Amino acid sequence: MEDAAYAKEAIARGSKSFAAASRLLPPGTREDVAKLYAWCRHCDDRIDGQDFGEGERRVEDAATALAELRAHTADALAGRPTGRAVFDGFGEVARAHAITPALAGDLLDGFAADVRGARYPTLDDLSAYAYGVAGSVGVMMALVLGVSPRDGDTLDRACDLGLGFQMTNIARDVVADARAGRVYLPADWLAAEGVAARAEAVADPANAAAVFRATARLIAAADGYYRSAEVGIARLPFRARWAITAASRIYRAIGVRRLAAGPAGLAERATTSRGEKLAQLAVSAAAASRRREIAYGRAGLWTRPPRPRGSAPRCASAPLDLSRALSAAGLDAYRNPNETHPSRPSTAWCSLCACTSRLA
Repeated sequence: MEDAAYAKEAIARGSKSFAAASRLLPPGTREDVAKLYAWCRHCDDRIDGQDFGEGERRVEDAATALAELRAHTADALAGRPTGRAVFDGFGEVARAHAITPALAGDLLDGFAADVRGARYPTLDDLSAYAYGVAGSVGVMMALVLGVSPRDGDTLDRACDLGLGFQMTNIARDVVADARAGRVYLPADWLAAEGVAARAEAVADPANAAAVFRATARLIAAADGYYRSAEVGIARLPFRARWAITAASRIYRAIGVRRLAAGPAGLAERATTSRGEKLAQLAVSAAAASRRREIAYGRAGLWTRPPRPRGSAPRCASAPLDLSRALSAAGLDAYRNPNETHPSRPSTAWCSLCACTSRLA
């Protein structure tokens, strides 16, 4: 395979969280993961006008940019050299790990929603978008890590992790996205808080408390997907299990940080420090070393098409509390009677494996 320096640079500059976790993988797998990430990062940057996820600027003809991404990706998947390492490297990885054109196309379809300036009336609508831009990546990543294309349930759990990541991303950047003209929070949630699903309304400091409550709902919704993902993570080989557990913990911590910052912190990006990431890597090693079946079902969670069959799971450990973080933010037992992914006061964040466990 060709030199993967471009891919290593992409993951190092594009995501410190994923870069930290990917170092735990075996060298060959790590290189393939980096090439997959580099293609995803390049496509995202091309649509958003960014460099490695930073410095957003207006893309004058995003539709043309998307068409070019589709054409280069189709050539790479067919084994036709594009002369661009980011596409050719992805093509190699896709052929080696049974990543289909349809699956790769799901990611590009997600970016097409951004090109259209789509809004999301409900959580299900947002979940379908999150599948395109992140859940599909979770499925591709699982294939690179060795999950069989026929293991529908484990691939569903990988998709769930992607949805959790994307919902966390949205919660992290809710005001920054609004300032760039994008609104991802479900319109019905905003309406319930008296806020129009318009960028200027979401970015308005006068609406910070209301927007924060809707953001907290999204963090609570994401938790169900993180919990489901623990089932699939437990089935991975040790080093992959360690890496993905670490990535999950680091991202979930961003959600807790967002809640802790309250309405006044919405305009600032919630992040974790290098020291916190290193601590999560160490704690995740303990969780990954204790391989065990987890029982947590997927009832009520959005499911990627087509719906696969599979069983359920669950874990039990304790401290670091999502409900405590919600409480500290003044959102005790926050839930909507129509919500399919509520924050349950009877759940808490496991301090070792980062899954949310039902406490006895």
